Amino acid sequence: MIDDGLEALRAEIGLREIASLVERTARWVAPETFRYLPVWYPEHARRKLFYNANWSEPRINTNRVSKTKVHKIEGNINANEALTRALGLRKKNRPNWSCCHLWGVDDAKYQKSNDVVADHRFYSCIANMVLLPTPLKAFTDTMPEIKAMLRLCARNLYGWQCDHETLEATNKALDAWSDWSAWPNSWPRQGEEKRPLGTIPFSDEIKADADRRLATIRRDLVEAGQFYPREEVRNALNYWRIVANLQPRT
Repeated sequence: MIDDGLEALRAEIGLREIASLVERTARWVAPETFRYLPVWYPEHARRKLFYNANWSEPRINTNRVSKTKVHKIEGNINANEALTRALGLRKKNRPNWSCCHLWGVDDAKYQKSNDVVADHRFYSCIANMVLLPTPLKAFTDTMPEIKAMLRLCARNLYGWQCDHETLEATNKALDAWSDWSAWPNSWPRQGEEKRPLGTIPFSDEIKADADRRLATIRRDLVEAGQFYPREEVRNALNYWRIVANLQPRT
């Protein structure tokens, strides 16, 4: 047996140093972008089935070796796309960066079902994501202190936290957070107007992408095929107060 890998890491580099690495490299969506379009792909959620462009036929993957055919399911593709576009980027312009969901089931071993990102309201919510250099993603997956600080930063930045029913205990723990010894200087605390390093301003390009995305959602609600998840999409849009053109939910 050897020591737990996290303990071995902590013996070499402290929490403050790890948090500082995340602070200096993370890329955050601006609050204005979040308020303009909180959720970008309400038709998709983790583990949901994929269909072709007009939602009328299953999208099938065929194993190259066995030739077995399976219905393709959503992993992180459209959440990744949402965050990329909300940051004014394209996939080809962000090599070795990973989309990290902030709120979800805490399970470093990936053995539990993540009901939060399987929810159409939260899967592509851009306040529920941050872009990190791929090697640093492991910290958010396995270090509860880093994940908690990222959630607190997002909550204070966007004025919103995920209220999925599975997160009651998680959010109570955030309310009780009291150890600010490793808290990054640029990250806002409650009531502060600070913006984290790496916050990407809302721009005309991002606005145009958001407008196109919302137009597609509204068109697909009317025109898409039989497998389009209209009820889930409407629920997500109503949650975020998008359909009625009200101010987004915060």
